[in-house]
Amino acid sequence: MKIALVHDYIKEFGGAERVLEALTEIFPNAPIYTAFCDKKGTAYEHFKNKEIISSWVQNIPFFMTKLHSPLRFLAPFIWESFDLSDYDVVFSSASWYITKGFRKPFGGNHFVEICYCHTPPRWLYGYSTSINFQKYVLVRAYAKIVGHFMRMYDFKAAQRVNYFIANSREVAGRIKKFYRRDSTVIYPPATLSLARRAGPPASLPKSEKDYYLIVSRIVGAKGLDLAVDAAIKAGFKLKIAGSPAGYYSEHSKLHEKVERCQGSNKIEFLGQVTDLELAELYKEAKAFLALARDEDFGITPVEAMSVGTPVIAFNGGGYRETVLDKKTGLLFDDYSVSGLIKAVKEFEGLKINPKDCIMQAQQFGKERFKQEIKQFVEEKYYAHRD
Repeated sequence: MKIALVHDYIKEFGGAERVLEALTEIFPNAPIYTAFCDKKGTAYEHFKNKEIISSWVQNIPFFMTKLHSPLRFLAPFIWESFDLSDYDVVFSSASWYITKGFRKPFGGNHFVEICYCHTPPRWLYGYSTSINFQKYVLVRAYAKIVGHFMRMYDFKAAQRVNYFIANSREVAGRIKKFYRRDSTVIYPPATLSLARRAGPPASLPKSEKDYYLIVSRIVGAKGLDLAVDAAIKAGFKLKIAGSPAGYYSEHSKLHEKVERCQGSNKIEFLGQVTDLELAELYKEAKAFLALARDEDFGITPVEAMSVGTPVIAFNGGGYRETVLDKKTGLLFDDYSVSGLIKAVKEFEGLKINPKDCIMQAQQFGKERFKQEIKQFVEEKYYAHRD
């Protein structure tokens, strides 16, 4: 079975890249086809020893840094430029760059295409995104025109996929709604690796579990603004680990808000942290805050639970599939500053058993993911060949 992996692009290391990393462990000889590879990005370190095949846009000046988002209408031309006819299985990891529906040659080898869908592109279907470009009139008009044609292409590309895998029941519902396709749910690998559990770093002293924690890129649609406002108003201690991504407006806005307000010394922006620092931050937090409105799945809450730390999460999206209300954390419905403060106060009156958190997180481990993916690929390949 000759397999090719396809991924949106290799730049920042996030949840989708963690899935790709696990896929390279399952299929170590599979090359990675991608729109472009930024060797200065945080993801490259994880894949530098793999065979990476970039598309023609790799050679366009500024495409990796500034143009890949405004020129997203080039996605169909990018993916159709690859000749994948030598492979038996093409396995794509797809999010916002419409990474699916690859060209099959006439009379050639008709490979099996499997799409692991993190979500249908959020920007095409009305879901909030990390950068709110549509607040600008000209950009909104541009997006409406481009979006119309890209939705038609996305639907057509989805019909060429042989089998869909969804990363959550939430996303399976979106695949059914927008593509009219069924899918199999296989949750992504979401627990901390053994390397991250190797012990506390000397640079990070143990705390009294007196802070709440968020781990996220400093972008919009992650609920960071809500958390900062609630921390300022209620006076609880908040730590935010993660670096800015893309445009820096959200990062600057949050910093300015904290600097303007009294009690801002209770809010810390830690920036990018090491794996060991992250593990210790999870372990010593009073609770992890998961505040995206419609999260596709949400890996970080499961990471927190894997070391026994409970989660306070908005009752929406993939959080409802990972957090057990009043057992491994708390789900709240009122998405507002007062709603979050009320949830924090209610949480502080609960008694959460860390063992329940760990047991819940174990359902989402990497070995489980690798076993399910390998079994799925083998079953579909041999069924297709027969």
